[in-house]
Amino acid sequence: MTRTSRAVVQTASRTLEMRELPLPAIGPDEGLVRMEACGICGSDYEQYQGGLPVKLPVIPGHEPVGRIAEIGRNAAKRWRVAVGDRVCVETLLPCGKCEACGRGEYRFCTGGRGSLNSYGYLGLDVDPGLWGGYADYLYLSPYAFIHKIDDSISAEIATLFNPIGAGFRWAVDMPKLQRGESIAILGPGQRGLASVIAAKEAGASPIIITGLTRDAAKLELAREFGADVTIDVEKDDLRTRVREATGKGGADVVIDVTAYATEAVVQAIDLARRGGRVVLAGTKGPKPVQDFYSDRLVIKELTVYGALGVDTPNYLRAIRLIESRRYPLEKMHTHTLPLTEADRALRLLAGEEPGELAIHIALVP
Repeated sequence: MTRTSRAVVQTASRTLEMRELPLPAIGPDEGLVRMEACGICGSDYEQYQGGLPVKLPVIPGHEPVGRIAEIGRNAAKRWRVAVGDRVCVETLLPCGKCEACGRGEYRFCTGGRGSLNSYGYLGLDVDPGLWGGYADYLYLSPYAFIHKIDDSISAEIATLFNPIGAGFRWAVDMPKLQRGESIAILGPGQRGLASVIAAKEAGASPIIITGLTRDAAKLELAREFGADVTIDVEKDDLRTRVREATGKGGADVVIDVTAYATEAVVQAIDLARRGGRVVLAGTKGPKPVQDFYSDRLVIKELTVYGALGVDTPNYLRAIRLIESRRYPLEKMHTHTLPLTEADRALRLLAGEEPGELAIHIALVP
């Protein structure tokens, strides 16, 4: 096996370059994954354009799927894997030592670095540097969480373990969505569509999803995945449609998975019924929310959740769902591109390539 790895390295805002990096020696508690595919999500684009506080240079990519290339003796027993096994690698990377990890809340682990401890965000200054999925190989820390997935699933579809895991955690687990409850999902991107699937699995009804006129194909796919009502917010009266669909003044649960659209925060609060739950999962960057009045939360007695990342139980739910083949997930995956086209892949996802519809994109070595 070659002892180097190609890697796409971000060195500045909207600046990527291909580098050759050495592979580390693998000890008894570590591992190495030969990458097969890495999914791209909206936060990758935010990182690309400089909207996230990430220390550069860094290898992006936090939705990795690949095969075990090397594995230490202790790691093989702990993870129950062997060389050649296909695995999904969780995004968040606990250090196992900080207060958050001690509480079992590894989503908040900083690893003592003062920022998110995660694949795709740790810089090249942190040994051994291969912390991102935009590469030929990915280093497995002793504290990483990995999960096997059926070999017969294509690697590109397997990378959906991350957005679908988010759908289960954000739309179902966090707000405790119950069978027969209504949910309104703001935004028909990857995580919006994943939330439709998760809500359908939970028995929610009705499932409502919103989008713009240009999102017509995504809204059509949402119906195929189980949405009962799709709303074009540029053509329809959003509040009226939601109230008519639910028959009780608003949705039991509203989840905002839109990127940058600060008005969706106000919409989510407005669309929730009195005593309802709101999940804010779409990041907005350093932009204030206009027309936000906290009295609306008070008067309606809303419960509001901020959603960060996914946890192991919901990653496992996502992997089992993918393996079940109950949904035509291949329709969500629109592009497979080589590492050398990482720039184009990120622009595609952001809608910067005219005439092309992108929902889910995977980079492959």
